[in-house]
Amino acid sequence: MRFKFSMSPLSALLRGQKRLQRSLEKAMPKIRLPEAPKAAKPRAPRSGLMQVHAFGSNPGRLRMMEYAPPTRREPATLVVVLHGCLQTAKDYDRGSGWSRMARDKGFVLLYPEQTRANNHNLCFNWFRPSMVARDRGELMSIRQMIEHSVERHGIARGRIFIQGLSAGGAMANALMVTYPHLFAAGQVVGGLPFGAARDAMSALSVMKSGSRRSRQEWGELARAAAGEGNEDRPAVSIWQGRADRIVSPANAEALLTQWLDLHGLDEQAGKPESRPEGPALVWRDADGKVLIEYRLLDALDHGLPVIARRAGAERQPYMIEGAIGSPQQFYEIFIRPH
Repeated sequence: MRFKFSMSPLSALLRGQKRLQRSLEKAMPKIRLPEAPKAAKPRAPRSGLMQVHAFGSNPGRLRMMEYAPPTRREPATLVVVLHGCLQTAKDYDRGSGWSRMARDKGFVLLYPEQTRANNHNLCFNWFRPSMVARDRGELMSIRQMIEHSVERHGIARGRIFIQGLSAGGAMANALMVTYPHLFAAGQVVGGLPFGAARDAMSALSVMKSGSRRSRQEWGELARAAAGEGNEDRPAVSIWQGRADRIVSPANAEALLTQWLDLHGLDEQAGKPESRPEGPALVWRDADGKVLIEYRLLDALDHGLPVIARRAGAERQPYMIEGAIGSPQQFYEIFIRPH
């Protein structure tokens, strides 16, 4: 028997393949190829600050924000940081890099934070006598926060430091003046001397033009605030920009005069010393310890000098980027155990 084979035309073969392909496509689930990943937007560095409640009677009605790194170094150290106007603790921390440094160096960080209920512009009320009087107002709230952190974290009494910018700098200075035994050193950036103003109107005038008092008058204002039996004085680092359009450099001169009188130092005894951004005037004790450091920077406007970040990182108001950072300088010269 012979079998006959008939050859299908090519067109019929192609039609058959297409029908088979359609059948397979219906039977199989659709698979989407992954899209190429989009470039991630740069994110601002996160702040590790956490709010602490029930730290005291809090007469100044401030918030307490804190960062305690997982690994802490001895001696146990506390750094208090006071933000400026129109800033929050977390924004200031993101811009300044303090919590990253606290994590790397192993110290506890405390941020008192102002509220809009107290001041619409989030300024610490350094110019209101009731807020900067010993054991009253905002000053007392911050003192309670410090004591709370010292007890919880076993901070060494000689290892408490403070830094403040602008209104925060004026409040930091008020704390050092009123509780001089409490701090080892402080840094005031774009701040004002204690007793420079008594209300909001005089504060604006002083910020613009400064306040004229003699060296003795500035010193007496500070000694009266501290009261009897407070002879210990912290070391002080004063940073001010000549280009500051918000706080006149005359205030830094008055601040320097106040601390020269408190330390009993001759103005002419200051020695110029080299710093990364230029010379600084420095007063030292007989053992070579820095007592006062005065940095008047030509091109600096109103703000905190911080080390420039990578391209695309989020900028913060009143954070002035450059080759140096005042937080890092404060740590290296005053905080780092030597």
